[in-house]
Amino acid sequence: MIEAKEFNRRKDNIIKILKEKDLKAALIYYDELNIGNGWYISGWCPQFESGSVLITDNGYAAILGGPESEPFAWMDCTIKETKNIPVFMVSDEEYPYAKITDFRHVFEDIFGKSKLDKIGVVGLNSMPYGVYSMLVEDLKGTDIIDITDEYEKLRIIKSEYEIGLIQHSFEIADKAFMEMLENVKEGITEVYLAGVAEGRMRKLGANRFGFQTIVSAEERSCGVVPTATERKLKKGDMLMLGISPRYNGYASSAGYVTVVESEPASDQKQYFRMLSEAYQITRDMLKPGMVGRDNYSRIKKFLMDQGGYEKYIVCPFVHTIGLHEAEAPFFGPNSDDILKPGMTVCIDVSLFGHPGFNGMRVETGFLITDNGSKPFSPYMDNLIKDLSNI
Repeated sequence: MIEAKEFNRRKDNIIKILKEKDLKAALIYYDELNIGNGWYISGWCPQFESGSVLITDNGYAAILGGPESEPFAWMDCTIKETKNIPVFMVSDEEYPYAKITDFRHVFEDIFGKSKLDKIGVVGLNSMPYGVYSMLVEDLKGTDIIDITDEYEKLRIIKSEYEIGLIQHSFEIADKAFMEMLENVKEGITEVYLAGVAEGRMRKLGANRFGFQTIVSAEERSCGVVPTATERKLKKGDMLMLGISPRYNGYASSAGYVTVVESEPASDQKQYFRMLSEAYQITRDMLKPGMVGRDNYSRIKKFLMDQGGYEKYIVCPFVHTIGLHEAEAPFFGPNSDDILKPGMTVCIDVSLFGHPGFNGMRVETGFLITDNGSKPFSPYMDNLIKDLSNI
């Protein structure tokens, strides 16, 4: 759940968008994959079913979902009013005692039978066709206005409440990563090592994960975000590790590279140093006013100068973190996005597909402050910087 003061702040900001656009209501679509927008105003996301949050210009709030999620919402969701709509239910399942309604009756109950000229919708680009079709049919004659961009901008600058949750999530990641590194041993499987980390994260309070734990040795690390398998670790394997616990919905991330029970070879050391140096250049750039494309071009040139490593770039080197492990703005090659105080970001220096080193990533998070940046994890920050001295 979201604390009352924070919930009211967020709801007031949504109402402000409605009034600026002369809208009576907003529907905020969510599902387990597209969790962020729904969680932002409800502090909750169901299992199995999808749904939406309804917010009106006079402050009414309700969850429009399905009957399997209804008791879960009553227990854990900040918003307690619920409505069951067929398009959000498990397909072909029957609920003989559930009260079922539709979009038309929900809106008639709130606004009467007079037709609404238009409503705002968040998540049109991720909403399934079936949901969109039912919405259009039930609200025939009402214009559907996409307000996703305006809504998601509310999530960019974090409140003190959000920063506190993200900080705690990084503290969970630190302890789990320490335990995972202690268990990197020849003969254990990737999935066992992932289980060590995930068990620790759960014990410390992680309620979800931003991505499935990454434990990938040698050629498997080329998968960018590969999941762990039953492959056994061998002495001398280059190993890519990544974890992302969520605490009360908010994610952290930690990524690192190592060699299994062996001193890295000289060329491996050189490669690790390069990743660390690229990380430290980016770290020095993390301050209000940094433009996304400027960071990308500088690190790309650095990698080019090191021997043509720029051809193994897959993704930018800085991204925002919050309700998702990676979310907009992304500070890529064409990005005019500017760092501002109150943003929370990750440095993510990664290269994939190298014929000798395969894929490698180093990653951790920072709060952008008035004067620069502050690491959420001094532990990971030092661990990554120390790679330049191996």
